[in-house]
Amino acid sequence: MKEMDIVEIIVDKERYMSRGVYKGMQGWICLDDCVNGYWLVNLPQYGAKPDIATLSVHESDMIIIPQMDARTNERIKAEHDK
Repeated sequence: MKEMDIVEIIVDKERYMSRGVYKGMQGWICLDDCVNGYWLVNLPQYGAKPDIATLSVHESDMIIIPQMDARTNERIKAEHDK
């Protein structure tokens, strides 16, 4: 993995869910610096809305995907905000 890679979260973990991040959400790696297997990942919303979160995600908890659609994040967020 490297900076600017597009990723998808593939697990639900309390450390992510407590920040509003759930399995299936998509983001991008912010820094080209991995610390103990964790990468800083930004998970945006669509358009000019505030980001859902920027947090450290373990490399085993995400996969690289070819393209991001921030509307996916909004849909997943809405499901959990009910």
